[in-house]
Amino acid sequence: MATYDKAQYNLDAFKVSNYKKLRVLMKNIEIDEELYQYIAANTQFIGESASAILRRLLAFGSETKLEVESEDKMTSEALVNTPSVEKAVKSAAIKQETTPKTAENKKTIAKDHSHESVFNFINKEELAMQRGAVGRFLLILAALYRAHDQHFNVVTDICGRDRLYFAYSEEELAASGSSTKPRQIPDSPYWVITNSNTTRKKMMLTKAAASLGYSDEDVEKIRELL
Repeated sequence: MATYDKAQYNLDAFKVSNYKKLRVLMKNIEIDEELYQYIAANTQFIGESASAILRRLLAFGSETKLEVESEDKMTSEALVNTPSVEKAVKSAAIKQETTPKTAENKKTIAKDHSHESVFNFINKEELAMQRGAVGRFLLILAALYRAHDQHFNVVTDICGRDRLYFAYSEEELAASGSSTKPRQIPDSPYWVITNSNTTRKKMMLTKAAASLGYSDEDVEKIRELL
């Protein structure tokens, strides 16, 4: 049997552990056969990686590694501090801070902008004296307007598929459909259609109250006043 010298032993062991490709920091590089043989000949133990061999041969120790890490950190900081990146980071931070507050405030418009409540303006005796749903409907809307006159314009966004429900004039409602029977909301500059059935009127009250920031519980109470 041929003598199995140390150089051949190191070469075979290097081949097993490195698969004839040099892996440095998880990246492959191509080397010629002569350099490969040189690295393999300097293997000190079975399983020693090519990276470890090169570090030893090049005296590439922990100090150099720290220098590289320090340079990488400085590069990252410099990148973050560039005007475009810094602006993007600040915008993201501002958006994160303001978005939850915006969502919360949208639901409580009435509470944020007005200390009044529609229930302070509802006269149940006057409601009871009304002969029909139209009279009660108009009185409830009038109470909502008195409580939130500065924000009542949100109701003009409430509409059906083919017609408006609220507007600033009788003509505007009449033009949106036939037989709308517009009526002016008492003591307000707003008009509303009145030819809808009671169920539709309750829906309009529901949307109006919700748009003005009332809770689901209070919205239901306002509906039931009709």
